[in-house]
Parts: sequence; C-alpha cells; structure tokens
Amino acid sequence: MKRQEHVAEVEEVAIRVRVENLKNGRYLGTSPDVPGLVAEGRSVAETVEIAQGLARKIVESCRELGDPLLPVLRNGPPFQKANAKGWGTLRS
Repeated sequence: MKRQEHVAEVEEVAIRVRVENLKNGRYLGTSPDVPGLVAEGRSVAETVEIAQGLARKIVESCRELGDPLLPVLRNGPPFQKANAKGWGTLRS
C-alpha cells in the first residue's frame, strides 16, 4: 500500500480586530485593516472566531477571482497586544 503525502502551504498574517460590547449583550467585531469586515457574536471569543473566518473567506475570494489582496493581508502589520480599548490581533 502506497503512503500518501499531502503538502500544504499555510500563511498567516495578524490583523487588528476591535470588539465592542453591544447593548443587547452581544459583541461586534470590526477591523481597520480589512474594510467591511463585521462580525457579531455572543462572546468575545466567538466574535473573534467569526472575524477570523471572514478574513479567511476574503483572502480565498480574492485569490479565486484574481483580485489583489489588501496590503495588510500581503505584508501584515506589526504584532500588537490587546489593550484597554479592545484592540488586539488575529491570525488569518
């Protein structure tokens, strides 16, 4: 029986995601690095997870359609830890 090998190239880039607490108890995530990225979740973790998935979908769509990637998705901003204003980073 032949052994199959799969090779995949994985690229990750950090993007900033701002998570706000909404009045209805949910959370809203946006990114200044990815215009139009809006994620809503029941918790901060869920909101970041949704934002991460959306960022990946944006990259996949750009690659499939031959559209240019946003500069931040090509080069990536410097890593930044979360601060009191809710800014942090996300791998996409």
